[in-house]
Amino acid sequence: MRKSLIALSLVLVAGLLIVGRVGAEDKKGGGVTIGQPAPAFTLTDQDGKSVSLADYSGKIIVLEWFNNECPFVVKHYSAGDMNTLASKYAEKGVVWLAINSTNSADVAANKKIAGDWNISRPVLDDASGATGHLYGAKTTPHMYIVDKEGKLAYQGAIDSVKSADTKDIAGATNYVAAALDELLAGQTVSTPETAAYGCSVKYAK
Repeated sequence: MRKSLIALSLVLVAGLLIVGRVGAEDKKGGGVTIGQPAPAFTLTDQDGKSVSLADYSGKIIVLEWFNNECPFVVKHYSAGDMNTLASKYAEKGVVWLAINSTNSADVAANKKIAGDWNISRPVLDDASGATGHLYGAKTTPHMYIVDKEGKLAYQGAIDSVKSADTKDIAGATNYVAAALDELLAGQTVSTPETAAYGCSVKYAK
């Protein structure tokens, strides 16, 4: 009986240690809250230019976590859908920034893929993962929208179909487009948060 109690105690202690470790990792990972100010950052784009979130104060900003080696990202670029979406809203004054937190990426790699995929907007180097952890970005793509007041208005998936097949784009609800339309109309985002899907962000160890 005594041995059983000792064994049970050891299991409980181990469980508490695991929970504590997971909690510490989650806290380290950071994250943002809808309605709160979006964390500031300064990163370098594919042309070597320094880009800060503060550069676009007063504008609606889309932040797209990006990794060209992820099939879920390729899905939205292979037929030009992501570029078309970004261009459509750029014409309405929306700023769209791609952020690459992949540990093996750098400015040169971002420049090459921007050229190959005809990406004319900034692709920002976050190989250190600092900005990704600050926002709590978990997947590629993981989408965030910052409103004109600098507060987070949306975070989560780009659309409603968790698939890497381009055929599924047309029938999906695009959460980013819906949120942008509401913000541009002066409305509150009706679906401010969804579960992001895609490849895990390949952070530096």
